[in-house]
Amino acid sequence: MDSLLVLIVSAAAMTVIVGTRYLLVSGAFAWATKIREPGLYTGLDNQIKREIGWSLASAAIYGIPAGIVAWGWDNFGWTQIYTDVGAFPFWYVPVSVFLYLFAHDTWFYWTHRLMHRPFWFKAAHAVHHESRPPTAWAAMSFHPWEALSGAFVIPVLVFLIPIHVAALGAVLTIMTIMGVTNHMGWECFPKFIVNGTLGRWLITATHHQKHHDAYRGNYGLYFRFWDKMCGTDIGLGNWSRRPH
Repeated sequence: MDSLLVLIVSAAAMTVIVGTRYLLVSGAFAWATKIREPGLYTGLDNQIKREIGWSLASAAIYGIPAGIVAWGWDNFGWTQIYTDVGAFPFWYVPVSVFLYLFAHDTWFYWTHRLMHRPFWFKAAHAVHHESRPPTAWAAMSFHPWEALSGAFVIPVLVFLIPIHVAALGAVLTIMTIMGVTNHMGWECFPKFIVNGTLGRWLITATHHQKHHDAYRGNYGLYFRFWDKMCGTDIGLGNWSRRPH
């Protein structure tokens, strides 16, 4: 098969994978919301349709560079993704996961903060905040410009930081689950985590809910480190909103 055609197929396949992953995970947590908080999404059908539409468009924007990198890795050995478990010490596996999450969180914090500047908010980020309140379907509901700003983070990191293919899978899983659970309108983590030592440094739905309520602060994705360092941590939100 012609190399260009293989490249196109790889990009298309990755787009389908990203889109399917979004539909499955968001769908699962939307179903959990229906069980856990019945009526919470009542009256939001049109909003949810918009969220799904924007998210599937974002899936293509995320999938294309990922597909190109996957093609290059498979055919030319691009990237520092490795499959031999013995290539690095075992302790490096969780360290590499943390390095990816921290690097991604750093990029997300500063670009997200930029997106709240008036020009960028109006031009792009307003799409995400049109979800009032956000639902489990809003995790990837971005304007294409905003989706593009995040689409190259992981594809670039795989060229810079060695990571086992299973550890990369863990990073992508955490990224997907955190994105969905932080927007679904209720807290899935127990109070002892949210209000305890872990909760002071990890972002959960209660923390991100405050961002959507206040339209400022709490810009991080996984960790509260940059918010605390830069004075933009505005604390935890609340769940005073009840089902319709």
